[in-house]
Amino acid sequence: MSNEKTALSSFFESPIFSQLALTFKAIRFEHSVFALPFALLMMFVAAGGWPAGRVFFWIVAACVAARSAAMAFNRLHDEKLDRLNPRTKEWPLASGRLSRRFLWGFLVIAVAAFVFAAGQLNRLALMLSPVALVVLLGYSTTKRWTRLSHFVMGAALGIAPSGAWIGVLGRLDWPPVLLGLGVMFWAGGFDIIYACQDEEFDRKMGLRSIPERFGRAKALRISAIVHAVAMMFFALVALADGLGLYYLAAVCVAGCLLIWEHAIVSPKDMSRLNAAFFTANGWVSMAIMVGGLMDLFWK
Repeated sequence: MSNEKTALSSFFESPIFSQLALTFKAIRFEHSVFALPFALLMMFVAAGGWPAGRVFFWIVAACVAARSAAMAFNRLHDEKLDRLNPRTKEWPLASGRLSRRFLWGFLVIAVAAFVFAAGQLNRLALMLSPVALVVLLGYSTTKRWTRLSHFVMGAALGIAPSGAWIGVLGRLDWPPVLLGLGVMFWAGGFDIIYACQDEEFDRKMGLRSIPERFGRAKALRISAIVHAVAMMFFALVALADGLGLYYLAAVCVAGCLLIWEHAIVSPKDMSRLNAAFFTANGWVSMAIMVGGLMDLFWK
């Protein structure tokens, strides 16, 4: 027993564990909560209840691996910019604490894990996995050439519901597409808010974003409109899939959270941006998932 404790202690103190911990910090692993609840909701709806254990496992594995790959590539692709940005220069890779080689290795493993997990679900999921990777990894390049990059990021999250649906049924239908569009506009809206803190930096570096083009005040108004569109698509899911009052009540709760999110940030005061970005949006995805599951299991 003492030898096992010594070995375990040695692992936690090893450079590999230190690099892995920095990797999880760099990719903000805990933010998987943004897209995963939507994928889980569509998985349960597609299965009409609890899916097979192996299906549940591989869908969760695919979602986590996909997001991890996307964020690892994003940090590698933006490393030079992160070093120049006062907001991000202390991040693990930009500050030199995280090895670029280690993060590349993590990216390769995450991509392989995603494709393997998709292959364990069904043929269509496997065939579409490269398409998903193009969106997930391609997002990192978009800020160089389009101000619609916010919505490409949203699309990267928005494919999760469709991926889960395909993983269960081996086909694509309207409910996950509508939910995915809702996620795309929801995530695009909060990414516009998040980008407000880099308005001047983006303008200086020639990067494209809605705040860089229109300024913070107009960007925040655009974000509010985008979030209104997101709520419309979230509500339409109920019509497409027969979800009822619990789900619609959850959508209303999500709407209130988004109103609060916009109320606590302003062009002149971004001090509560982290609460708006992380707290409010984490609860939005959880609320919609819980409302949908209540409708599914308590009919």
